[in-house]
Amino acid sequence: MRTFFLAVLSSLVITLAACSPEARKAKGFSLPDGDPDVGEFTFVTLQCNSCHSLPSVKQLPDTSEHSISVALGGKVTRIKTYGELVTAIINPSHKIAQSYAPQHTDAAGQSAMRNYNEFMTVNQLIDLVSFLQSEYELQPFERSPYRAYYP
Repeated sequence: MRTFFLAVLSSLVITLAACSPEARKAKGFSLPDGDPDVGEFTFVTLQCNSCHSLPSVKQLPDTSEHSISVALGGKVTRIKTYGELVTAIINPSHKIAQSYAPQHTDAAGQSAMRNYNEFMTVNQLIDLVSFLQSEYELQPFERSPYRAYYP
């Protein structure tokens, strides 16, 4: 009876632990390495370049009534992490920059980006993220010559 009780208690603890917020964290999450060349092909095939501009990819002409051009890549002082890029693709409304123009969001404040989750393969996602990472060039952060003022 004691063994049965311990088994039930153990399974209950494991089940409750799986429901905790800690179980949803992405720590240790990683996809295999992708192919940036295939990712560029995916970027163009899915017509990401109709709304996103990159220095290395020609942007498609705007045929919609709303003109959207979100710049990606280039010289930055902070590289987006792998997880940030994956999240931006599969859940674009997760984090929307305050500086985005109204045409970048819908009436509910959600991203105007099309949801690709139902037809993009995991391999396409992996390659696309590898391609996007290769488009950023990290620049050293230059500190201001002025001292910080703290009242």
